[in-house]
Parts: sequence; C-alpha cells; structure tokens
Amino acid sequence: MIIFPAIDIKDNKCVRLSQGDFNKINIYSNEPFDMAVKWKRQGASFLHLVDLDGARSEDIINKKSIEKITENIGIPVQVGGGVRSEEKVKNLIDMGVERVIVGTIAVENKELLKKLVSKYKEKIVVSIDAKNGKVALRGWELVSEIDSIDLCKQLEKIGVKTIVYTDISKDGMLEGPNFEIYKLLSQKTSLNIVASGGISSIDDIKKLKNMNIYGAITGKALYDNKIELKEALECSQEE
Repeated sequence: MIIFPAIDIKDNKCVRLSQGDFNKINIYSNEPFDMAVKWKRQGASFLHLVDLDGARSEDIINKKSIEKITENIGIPVQVGGGVRSEEKVKNLIDMGVERVIVGTIAVENKELLKKLVSKYKEKIVVSIDAKNGKVALRGWELVSEIDSIDLCKQLEKIGVKTIVYTDISKDGMLEGPNFEIYKLLSQKTSLNIVASGGISSIDDIKKLKNMNIYGAITGKALYDNKIELKEALECSQEE
C-alpha cells in the first residue's frame, strides 16, 4: 500500500483545512518544498499535493510551489484542486506532475473525462468527495444527489483506474476513516482505491492495508504528530 503524505497549498504556503472549510485553516509552513523534502527524507515514495486555490480559480495560483517540488524532489507527485480543463491537465503534466487528479468534471463533463483518460491513460486520477454517500462538487461547496458508488462504477466503465475517495465528514477530524465505504468500493469495483480523510493512527493504516486498499493519504495526522511517517510506511509494506 502506498502512503501519500499530503501537502495542501494555499497562497504558496503549506496549510491544512478542517472538512474543507477555508475559515478553519492552519499554516504549517511558509515553504511547501521544505515539507516535500521532509517527507521524502522520511521515506515517502509518492507525494499528494492539493492546490487549494485551484478550486476557486482557473489559474494555477500555486504554480511556483508545485514546480519547485516536481523539478527538485525526485519522487513522483500527484496534484489535484480545481482541475476542470484539458489545458490545466496538460500544464500540470508539462510541469512534471506524475498524476493529475480531477473531480468535478467526472460528474459535470463526462465527455471531457473520457477524452482525458483516452489521451493521458493512468495519469488521470478521479477524486470522489462524498458526504453521507452523496458526491460533493466544486471544492466541496455543493453536495449533489449522486450516489458515490454508482459514480465509481461509471468511472470504471470509462477506463479510470485509480480514484481518491474522501469522506468529507472525516477529513481533518482525526476520527478514523470511513472503513465501510472502502469495503463496499473494494467489493463492487476493481478500481485502485486511495483512502483519504480521517486517518489518525497506525491502526487505521494497518486496517486499510489488511483490506488491500491501494493507497492512503495522510495529512493532519502527520502534521500534528499523531502518526510517524516511518512507522506508517513500515506498516504499509508488511506482508
């Protein structure tokens, strides 16, 4: 199982939000690249970057920080946050991003998603953000009536290989992930599932690993020293 340390970037600073709320923000570092170096030194093999400003702008506001990481860190990076056009996907890939995470277009523009998956293959990852099993859109500002598992089945048919599934109610709360939804997704699809939201302990990592989940994103638990990355990585590699 891959452990993805999360680096959430706003105004070119490393921050964390609680439940996606821009009014509940903690700044952890003025230099996201320093956090990337820290996680790499502790053994990370893949980083998860979120362009928080991207959800509210078509421009890559945090381009400076993302480029500095992709050009210098030496391990693959996946980036999400407001990616709603092919131009933005291309720009990120040209910047050296290994995987681009799209969200809203998976619901609002399936034709574009099909085109992106056809063109960029496994470089396209879909983020499913859900609340009470219903898909949230546009930076979590709108909760739809779309069932998240039904959407995942549709994505599989389109050719998507990997999803990042976040239970919004768990995100940043350090209360543990929604294990039930990951179990259901594993049973009902053959997608590579990256668990996101609520991971708060090594036991959470072990449980996800035992469920054969493809990957887990951890952010707040790392920054608040609830989890040591080295120990999480060791757990994720155990046979």
